[in-house]
Amino acid sequence: MMPKGPAATPLPKCPSIAVFKFLAILVARTTRRHRDQRTRRQDADRIGRSTRPYSLLSSTLLLTTGPVQLVGFIAHPNPQIRQVAVVNCVPYSTTDPALFKAEDLQPVKNLKLLVEDHPNVSEHAVNILVNLSGDQEVLKNLATDEKFLDFLFARIVSPDEHNANFLAMLLANLAKWDGLKDIMTRKQKAPEQLGSDDSVINQLMDLFVKGQDGTYNKKADFDYLAYVFADLSKHIEIRKYFLETQKYDGVLPLTKIKVFTEHKSDIRRKGVASTIKNVAFEIESHPSLLSDEEIDILPYILLPIMGSEEYDDDESMDMLADLQLLPPDKKRDPDNNIVQTHVETLMLLTTTLPGRELLRKIKVYPIIRETHMHVQDEDVQDACDRLVQVLMSDEVQDEDDAENAPEKGTDKGPESGPESRVEELDEDDELVEV
Repeated sequence: MMPKGPAATPLPKCPSIAVFKFLAILVARTTRRHRDQRTRRQDADRIGRSTRPYSLLSSTLLLTTGPVQLVGFIAHPNPQIRQVAVVNCVPYSTTDPALFKAEDLQPVKNLKLLVEDHPNVSEHAVNILVNLSGDQEVLKNLATDEKFLDFLFARIVSPDEHNANFLAMLLANLAKWDGLKDIMTRKQKAPEQLGSDDSVINQLMDLFVKGQDGTYNKKADFDYLAYVFADLSKHIEIRKYFLETQKYDGVLPLTKIKVFTEHKSDIRRKGVASTIKNVAFEIESHPSLLSDEEIDILPYILLPIMGSEEYDDDESMDMLADLQLLPPDKKRDPDNNIVQTHVETLMLLTTTLPGRELLRKIKVYPIIRETHMHVQDEDVQDACDRLVQVLMSDEVQDEDDAENAPEKGTDKGPESGPESRVEELDEDDELVEV
């Protein structure tokens, strides 16, 4: 009898459809996970970041190096180390800026190169330079580097520049260097979207006007360009620029920025107010500034310093049309420094007899009276007092002053006029820090 063989192994049951679906999902998830890991590695290689946990590398680097060595790492050839170093150097740029002045400002020179690095690096490099540019030695190094300036001006007008606001902050500090007034002669091709000409200062002006609230560059509002204009307008060449019609658009630059004296941004309002004040030092321009058919600057100076106060009919009827029938919720500018600047600008506009007569005619005195009463700030009240003394002075005395005024070009002019009581604005205490 033939021996019995092993019992036949029963065939496995056919898996259900549910099992097939589960396996398909598992395979798909595994494939997707591997694909995502591969993509992350490729992205890391492309932008110079490792897949190693960022915080671990940062902690290790900080534990093994001191501040001096850390500053040295900002020039490291490894992009990951370079990024970690520059991020952790930002606090030292305000607490220990001397670290960046070693070896004849070599760290500063390295940072200028990093401004052109990947966005994750360049943003922090610009921040550090903004903080360091309050130092005169660093300021000179940055503001006299023509190639660096060319790069800054070219990048800030790009509609895709992710660091545009930080670059505006840096330019605001660089504008404190007197040599930057040569911006009047700088040329570069303007982006088509900007609609400007090849003049760099015109491009910055159009950027400031068209770029507010992220309308030109979604990542920037360009408010800090107001500080650039304020500091540059200390120079007579720039003041004259604001008062000259530009050929490419037929507009005076000052008329472009005057509309921002009541803007929601205090930075923009402050810079514009300071610019207007500096331009008012051009006495020959006062007829144009005061004329309602030309620049018509008075409504843009007076409205910000007015609140919801009510005036007698005999006062309000003679005021400028724009100042009458203001809403009951009208607010005075909350920044007392800005209010003071506007009052000082009015003081400058009383330099000439026609200017004083106009300010009296349109009842500026009641506005200053209410400003003095409602703004509890000593500097504002002092500025109001000085202006009131001029506005309420005897007209006969004004005529005598006009007859006895020194001729144009003599050394006694500025000391004898109202402009001698207002110093030209120099915001050295307004350095921007990030």
